[in-house]
Amino acid sequence: MSATADHAETSLAVRLGFQPDQVVQEIGYDDDVDQELRESIEEAIGSELVDEDYDDVADAVLLWFREDDGDLADALVDAIGLLEEDGQILLLTPKTGRDGYIEPSDINDAAQTAGLSQTKSVNVGKDWNGSRLLTPKAAKSKR
Repeated sequence: MSATADHAETSLAVRLGFQPDQVVQEIGYDDDVDQELRESIEEAIGSELVDEDYDDVADAVLLWFREDDGDLADALVDAIGLLEEDGQILLLTPKTGRDGYIEPSDINDAAQTAGLSQTKSVNVGKDWNGSRLLTPKAAKSKR
């Protein structure tokens, strides 16, 4: 038996808090996104990600954001409006040296401006970093 036999329980998506039957809305999809992460999340939730046209609330938002995508705080505020009260946002930004890189201090400032709490930063692939952001209500329930 291999050490990866129980891979589903230790996948990145599961470690990030994605769970079966969650609705995860993806924003900012482009040809540069990390397909392995997307597939890991879909496997963890048991369905496909919903796109920007989804017209109901989601349990989580997967937000791919690059420096030239506009104002990050505005994008985060918009993403909050798509969430259940205790939802989370996984903000994905290009790593240092990649096109569209965003300084960590800018991410923190934008999250604070939007009223979000940053719980962890993670390496999600060779080109992307992730920041798990919670709404105030979600942050309270996670304590």
